[in-house]
Amino acid sequence: MPIDINRIAGDFSVSAQLSPPDFAELARLGISSVINNRPDGEGGTVQPADAEMRAAAEAAGLFYAYLPISIAGFGEHEVLRMRALVGELPKPIHAFCCTGMRSENLYRAAGAAPHHNQ
Repeated sequence: MPIDINRIAGDFSVSAQLSPPDFAELARLGISSVINNRPDGEGGTVQPADAEMRAAAEAAGLFYAYLPISIAGFGEHEVLRMRALVGELPKPIHAFCCTGMRSENLYRAAGAAPHHNQ
């Protein structure tokens, strides 16, 4: 099944939960780095663990970062870390969580994306 990618900016996109084989597809699409924003175990035993995801990403030639964000929200530490990752990681960058919303909201909070008028 193709990955439903939501492009937030020219060099940043988000999606729902990925599976290990998805990293090869992201690499084929030209993605350079991946940020995993989903805490381990949030989706139960069907959710691949961070270590498995990191191994799959690196096997596909992608840079990988783990910045778990609780469904309860994020704070200044997570915003600053996201800002740093966006500045440091090779672009384009793709982030994911359960639905993609936490990744998008964190990216916007980090000041890395234009805000749309509501």
